[in-house]
Amino acid sequence: MSGGERILEARDVGWKVGGETILSGVSLTLFASEILTVIGPNGAGKTSLLRILMGLVEPGTGSIWRQPGLRIGYMPQRLAIDPGLPLDVGRFLRLAERDPQAIAATAAEVGIESLLKTPLAAVSGGEFQRVLLARALLRNPRLLVLDEPAQGVDVNGQAALYRLIDTVRRRHRCAVLMISHDLHLVMAATDTVLCLNRHVCCAGKPEVVGAHPEFLHLFGRRPVEGLALYAHHHDHEHDVHGHVVGREHG
Repeated sequence: MSGGERILEARDVGWKVGGETILSGVSLTLFASEILTVIGPNGAGKTSLLRILMGLVEPGTGSIWRQPGLRIGYMPQRLAIDPGLPLDVGRFLRLAERDPQAIAATAAEVGIESLLKTPLAAVSGGEFQRVLLARALLRNPRLLVLDEPAQGVDVNGQAALYRLIDTVRRRHRCAVLMISHDLHLVMAATDTVLCLNRHVCCAGKPEVVGAHPEFLHLFGRRPVEGLALYAHHHDHEHDVHGHVVGREHG
């Protein structure tokens, strides 16, 4: 879905910490309604790049352009919640948005409407990720930033979550910038892949990146072959727990 309205651009971005180069010469462009996924090994600089793109830190070299007035919805990799805190899902979402109608509509959109009165500490891993997605969407973002959105979710729940992310970006026409380690799923759930190892190893459509020598050097062939796991056609759907909830009848 690239080639439309430009949302965000990085040009030749570099970043050092204590004299150590974390990022070097990183460039990318993100368009409206596009899903761009950053992949790479541990220590590749993915989180540092995300922080720079969001404007939390300034790049050491290079430049960042953001669409004026860009609204960003952020879904963090981790969010520690004190289990003793008397906080249910609905109250947690009200910290981001006071309008009960907006909360109800967003909760229904991501499939957590039945959880609004559930203690936050009692929801499952897949449910909690959807709660965090709802919280990000309540900002009505033009850019949705997702840091390891399927962390702690089983494989069926991951596939369902990536399908939801695809639906959300189409419905809201927002760009999605995502960091993920779930290569076997995410390579089939994105428009553009940027393979990072402190510099841009390769970038482009998933099928192009999946065949690139630098990608194969970093990850081997298994993630590419694994595309079939997500790309095949289902005759059923899974809920946030990974359970089968329906079948197509022909």
